[in-house]
Amino acid sequence: MKELKEIRDDQIRILGEGGRKNPLPRSVWIIILSVLGIALIGVIILYVTRQKEEVVQELKAPEPALFEPVREPEPILHKWIGQQVDSLAPGYTEIRDTLINDIPIRIFIPHNAEMSLHIGRMDKEDKSIIYAAQAADVRADNGGIVGAFVLNGEPKAWGLTKKGYCASINGKVTIGVADNTSLFEEATMHNGYFFRQYPLVKDGQVIDNEPKGKSIRRAICDRQGEIFMVETGSIESFHDFAQALADLGVDQAVYLVGSSAYGWAVDETGTTHEFGEDNYYTGRRRMPKNTSYIVWRRTTM
Repeated sequence: MKELKEIRDDQIRILGEGGRKNPLPRSVWIIILSVLGIALIGVIILYVTRQKEEVVQELKAPEPALFEPVREPEPILHKWIGQQVDSLAPGYTEIRDTLINDIPIRIFIPHNAEMSLHIGRMDKEDKSIIYAAQAADVRADNGGIVGAFVLNGEPKAWGLTKKGYCASINGKVTIGVADNTSLFEEATMHNGYFFRQYPLVKDGQVIDNEPKGKSIRRAICDRQGEIFMVETGSIESFHDFAQALADLGVDQAVYLVGSSAYGWAVDETGTTHEFGEDNYYTGRRRMPKNTSYIVWRRTTM
């Protein structure tokens, strides 16, 4: 055996057959071991982090409760809410009650009827009327109508203070939200009807309004082409009301005068359902001259 040569302190000798191999310096081995150590620490940290994320996800997931079970929201059915009615049947208002986000909602669906507007006291004895509710607001300073208003082709007011609008032209009702719309001019040209109110829902999205109080809320809505009116059974904010309408699947909605504003609906049996307070009709209060109504009248009797 050949005599082993002496090596320096910073060298490592590998013993074995096959002749001499150049030994790696100790500094190189230190670097290699350091890299392997860092990689191992990184793997450990990654594993611990993923374990923590899984624990957090488990904590975020709702736990099943006996008395307050988590309920998945019911899917919105892509069909009309109201019944299919024979076009020759007498017109009436279908009334349906539901609960949206813990808000009691009453839905008024007109059948075989056409919408128009009216200014002034309504004739409660008019048997052609199946639904009536106050439409535009009245100014507190001069008693004028708030926002643009067209009555049977005649402009009664102008203004863009409220972006929501509702038009009835040649029997077609259109509800929307816009600063400007040609429907005002079309209503003027074709003996139609047009008014403005607070916007609530546009293309299925909630629109917030400045008034923050709570009151009985009403609206006229378009859901997949089905036009109906809605009233809350409890006092609600604009936001919560609009959110309930959006969750109902409403595409477009504008406000109708709420609170104690008077109106009524006539159902299929001929029964009249009143809402609000009829102070203007009993002499207890004087009706403002420009009080306006949306009116649905039977097209078939």
